[in-house]
Amino acid sequence: MGYESPMPVQEEVIPFLLGEDNDVIALAQTGTGKTAAYGLPILQKIHVPQYQPQALVLCPTRELCLQIADDLNDYSKYIEGLKVLPVYGGSSIESQIKTLKRGVHIVVATPGRLLDLMNRKTVRLDAIKNVILDEADEMLNMGFSESIDAILAEVPTNRNMLCFSATMPKEIALITKKYMREPKEIVIGNKNEGNKNIRDIYYLVRAQDKYLTLKRIADYYPNIYGIIFCRTRKETQEIADKLIQDGYNADSLHGELSQAQRDYVMQKFRIKNLQLLVATDVAARGLDVDDLTHVINYGLPDEVESYTHRRGRTGRAGKTGISISICHVKEKGKIREIERVINKKFEKGEIPSGQAICKKQLFNLVDQIEKVKVNETEIASLMPQIFRKLEWLDKEDILKRVVSLEFNRLIDYYKEAEEIEQVSEQSPRRERGEAKLQATEAGFVRLFINFGKKDKLYPNQLIELINRCVPGKVRIGKIDLFDRYTLFEVEEEEVRNVLDSMNGYEVDGRDIVVKRASDKLETGKGKRGKYDGSRKEKRRKGKSYFEPSSVHAKRRKEKSEKNGKKKSSRKGAW
Repeated sequence: MGYESPMPVQEEVIPFLLGEDNDVIALAQTGTGKTAAYGLPILQKIHVPQYQPQALVLCPTRELCLQIADDLNDYSKYIEGLKVLPVYGGSSIESQIKTLKRGVHIVVATPGRLLDLMNRKTVRLDAIKNVILDEADEMLNMGFSESIDAILAEVPTNRNMLCFSATMPKEIALITKKYMREPKEIVIGNKNEGNKNIRDIYYLVRAQDKYLTLKRIADYYPNIYGIIFCRTRKETQEIADKLIQDGYNADSLHGELSQAQRDYVMQKFRIKNLQLLVATDVAARGLDVDDLTHVINYGLPDEVESYTHRRGRTGRAGKTGISISICHVKEKGKIREIERVINKKFEKGEIPSGQAICKKQLFNLVDQIEKVKVNETEIASLMPQIFRKLEWLDKEDILKRVVSLEFNRLIDYYKEAEEIEQVSEQSPRRERGEAKLQATEAGFVRLFINFGKKDKLYPNQLIELINRCVPGKVRIGKIDLFDRYTLFEVEEEEVRNVLDSMNGYEVDGRDIVVKRASDKLETGKGKRGKYDGSRKEKRRKGKSYFEPSSVHAKRRKEKSEKNGKKKSSRKGAW
């Protein structure tokens, strides 16, 4: 299979699993050879004549479940009669039950489906000698803690247990304390540390330039083979659709796809019929694809652990990889936090110019022409006609036409495209009593809303609020958060719709006030409402000390009742 010497995790783990009563916690990044590390020793310890489950591998996703089962089948090629069964949701439970009745030696399972089979009394775990939790931190992130507890309670106490994890959250410590006997901790690298073979690059851009930046990155790396991570299913599908429309070899992977659709997309991606897979964190968990060149974060995840797992999809088995993050300026704090946890500095990337992209693509084409294998036998009969057809062109003309045929679309696009402005990492300077703001984007209008950071309003909550109040899809530009108010941009044609829809609603008993804002906004007290009571006292009670004017509130209430609008009220946090 190409193994010449054991990788560090294999060298450390295999001797322990070959022994008895050796529990192990192994902290290692994805792509470090973990499946062979536990797969080879548990296969060696299987007693083939006994057709009962003797080893159990628990993993978070269907995709990883199938990959582990395939690897174990490859490793056991010369062990006659050994049976490995993948057990996961989304496939026929009846066929899995039939296979279990015929007898299997190793069960590779997702917790939910295995628990279902246990409840149906169709799987027995009383002969299990080895339990492996693969990607344990991922399983806990996905909420499988109770299921894992229920499964491990049915497994004999005198078994070996191995817990594999890329990070070490406190939940894993609780599980290991409850179910493992003085486990040996094996750390490959440093705890939570990022793979040193991966370059971490970030680009700071405006929110509306994120997709254009993504396109430039994809164009700048002509042989890119990677995953683009998005936060939501909706965003995943939208980005994939845009890329396909723009001629990129891409598709999406998210939770709303059926199992058949997921399998089809993954098959295309594995055989490299797709260059770019746009996916959510949940859909891509446990995804094991070789030779990925890039991971692209279309915005940083909320949890540092999620970033560690994302970047771990590339740079596997000692190879190099690149993790690129396309960030808004408000995410720079997250970058510093991730740097601290993975003990590695990000590189600040310069967005490639159109000229640099065209040059890179051109030389990639030249490399392909140089390396292409010529099938002399097959094309011999056609060449005389081709020579006659092109004999009026000299070598230079033919090369120019080949280049133009391949590059006219790309050259025309970047000839007209404006360069993308990179955002400075410095926050806008504020002076006492006023906020100095950048000019509003062309085609957008800046609006004011009377909630700010002290009300625990942040960009996500503002976008959710607009979506809740305003019918239809509203494109939102820059968002500037201040303590007691927020400024945000919407497209010019949507201004009237936003003003009419949002004024007259309330949150936590406070009326929402939305109005046009000037480029330089006075922030002294009394400009937008009345100062009501002691700031410290209000803060102590958990209330916002900035209250809208009662007169304005009364007018808005009258207007709301006249228009017959239903108020939207939420208690507690946003």
